[in-house]
Amino acid sequence: MNKIINILKVKKSIPLDKFIDIALYDKKLGYYMKKNPFGKKGDFITSPLVSSLFGEMIAIWCVSFWENLGRPKKILIAELGRGDGTLCKDLLHSFKNFKDFYKCVEIKLIEKSDKLKNIQKIKVKSEKVKWIKNINKLNYGPIIFLGNEFFDSLPIKQIYKKKKLFFEKHVVLGKNKKKIEFTFKKTRKTMIKNIKKLKLINKNNFVEYPIVAIKYLEIIAQKINKYNGGLLMFDYGYIKNNNKDTLQSVKKHKYSNILNTPGYSDITYHINYKLFSEILKKNKAKVRKVVTQSEFLQKLGIVERANILAKKMDFKSKAKIYFKLQKLLHYKEMGNLFKVLMAQKKENKFSLGF
Repeated sequence: MNKIINILKVKKSIPLDKFIDIALYDKKLGYYMKKNPFGKKGDFITSPLVSSLFGEMIAIWCVSFWENLGRPKKILIAELGRGDGTLCKDLLHSFKNFKDFYKCVEIKLIEKSDKLKNIQKIKVKSEKVKWIKNINKLNYGPIIFLGNEFFDSLPIKQIYKKKKLFFEKHVVLGKNKKKIEFTFKKTRKTMIKNIKKLKLINKNNFVEYPIVAIKYLEIIAQKINKYNGGLLMFDYGYIKNNNKDTLQSVKKHKYSNILNTPGYSDITYHINYKLFSEILKKNKAKVRKVVTQSEFLQKLGIVERANILAKKMDFKSKAKIYFKLQKLLHYKEMGNLFKVLMAQKKENKFSLGF
């Protein structure tokens, strides 16, 4: 908090995306840079932590994608950060069941947090895995990009339109100079032009502009087109363009005030899947329809796999596996809240799960 207050004493205001970037990624203050936020003892739980069946299904999808590409001699899995290594560990465990694929696969974990990188290294011990901080360092393929709850953690801008004027959300010091608060300032003309070009303005006159995520999507599309491959991403979000304020903060599994504890709570927003699809298409990637996590995992055979495993279990273990399965699939849990998007090179015709 002190760093943000000191910045505001000099700059008077900082835009929302800059505030989020400091709160999450600053080397000293940043939430992701200094702690492990995952699991029951952390602030939230992701699908890989719920059940290893999630990772197993993703592994099957990756192997199937590789086969659809004609079983190339090398295949690169690029996992976009924000994890504790559980998904990568489960992927490797499953990949070993497909010997030809396992010989060909290499995994790059794209992680800018040294703290999370060290946590991941404890769980993931394999010569197949290497860590990099910059997505631009990926220079061969085919590449399968995997993003589970990655894009929702990237900084965004929020803008609203009143009459014909546009205003951007900023963070400023309160009157007592000890607390911070939100305010709105006039938006730059270049930003208004970009927002109009992306058709983000609707009847709500409110815009969430994921400026960092768009850059990532553009790079991913370029890499897919250059080296072949695809993107598979999971995140909570909406399919219809109902732009509204979805910014939220979570601490110890409960919603918290974004401004009260920057650096000590997670900050996320809901993905505008219509926008993401359009960005990828504009960059010459083919996008399948967006489906729910429940639909995707069931098409991969997660229920059948759970039934097979349950046959060898005692009652307590059976109850546990089905309880976890419900959390992943039920519409009131992760099943409907989380959506899945796939993009691939235009020439490819892979559709498993969609």
